[in-house]
Amino acid sequence: MSKRVLVIGDLHCPVEHPGYLKFCKQLYKEHACNTTVLIGDVVDWHAISYHDKEPECPGAIDEYIAAKAKVKKWHRAFPGAYVCLGNHDIRPQRKAKSAGVPDRFLKSYSDLWGTPTWTWDFNYMIDDVYYCHGTGKGGIHPAWNKSTKLGMSVVMGHCHARAGVKWHVNPIRRWFGMDVGCGIDNDAFQFVYGRNIDDKPIISAGVVCAGMPQHFIMPMARGEKYHKSRFSERTNR
Repeated sequence: MSKRVLVIGDLHCPVEHPGYLKFCKQLYKEHACNTTVLIGDVVDWHAISYHDKEPECPGAIDEYIAAKAKVKKWHRAFPGAYVCLGNHDIRPQRKAKSAGVPDRFLKSYSDLWGTPTWTWDFNYMIDDVYYCHGTGKGGIHPAWNKSTKLGMSVVMGHCHARAGVKWHVNPIRRWFGMDVGCGIDNDAFQFVYGRNIDDKPIISAGVVCAGMPQHFIMPMARGEKYHKSRFSERTNR
């Protein structure tokens, strides 16, 4: 049976947009989805970044505690999800490797984040569509560029300011690249590096039904359904 896949953008817990969980749950219900893919960077791990750190942000332990509490809510909402490992998700493993610590000494992703019913891997094939985070990819149409190289439909995250569907069509077949966008709270200190960049994050998600993509922008401007002012910690419990 063909899948009806909800594709959730980069979350960067604990600093996802407070309305994004409700938005994704609504998409899942409206489109009768039966499969969920989190496209990667589920957690931010700012405290162990390889880049300059913002002094206003919490340390590693406090960030982990806050992120795990947020991940728990997403796990409860989408218990059977497939997770594409993103470059932020694997930071602990990269740090360990640089210190000569083997992976076998580390917790699994499911144990680390308390997600026993999630599957964590770098990529998935569902109904001939390739899902991956997109680490290292860029450009104006990152997913379309990758789909060109692979010759198949691709769904990606990673590039926060890129979103939408772009098609290839030749005389015998068609295929697409979909950039999902993200679900971050751009006002968080973790994203201060982008304050002076013209291209802002696109808060959105995707649905792929039987291999056919749809992309949805979250209405989050002032006065719209998912504006931050409408949400609190209690709302997302």
